[in-house]
Amino acid sequence: MTVYLPIMLDCHGQRCVVIGGGRIAERKVLGLLEAGASVTVVSPSITDGLAKLAEESALTWSKRVYAPGDIRGAFLVYAASNDVEVNRKVAEEAHAYGIPVNVASEAERGSFITPGVVRRGRLTVAVSTSGAGPGAAAEIRGLLEETLGEEYGPYLEFLHHMRTEIKQREESHEVRSRLLRKLGTLDVLNKIRQGTFIEWSPEAVEAWIAHHREE
Repeated sequence: MTVYLPIMLDCHGQRCVVIGGGRIAERKVLGLLEAGASVTVVSPSITDGLAKLAEESALTWSKRVYAPGDIRGAFLVYAASNDVEVNRKVAEEAHAYGIPVNVASEAERGSFITPGVVRRGRLTVAVSTSGAGPGAAAEIRGLLEETLGEEYGPYLEFLHHMRTEIKQREESHEVRSRLLRKLGTLDVLNKIRQGTFIEWSPEAVEAWIAHHREE
């Protein structure tokens, strides 16, 4: 069994190429666009969804069949054509260039796989069964979506804001560590769930830091 290394990859502004224009390719494209990538699709035809994105200039569409050199200089490549031989050729070229490639038709020919993803603001949870069963991965992702409600988005934004304020205001490592530990004990998540949480003003943040600074 192949053991994959889980990573979070910053694709913002990076040129990523998707070979293929069907439903699978569309899913790959949507994930890349969500991550802020600069996407090029190479395919004679594309789905209505991809066509709409191309019309909106959200992606670049090369309306033709794949040709050697199409992926040169790419940050990531997805071989998502409905032609297995095309996908194999794309994978071979990507390996030759040293470009990470995902092969939709034959995962073992690629160098990475794309997991199922649950997003709640800053929270990203990835689910993979290492190819054992896409259906099982989808089921597990569904369970996580039920467990991790939308409240995690504002909760993590609050934590991020507070951590930033603490780090900016306190030079002492000891004091920062103490305040960050105290931050973790706040019952903010439940208050957001109950609808009783009130956004902290800058004055409230300053007062909280001052109050707990010497504890």
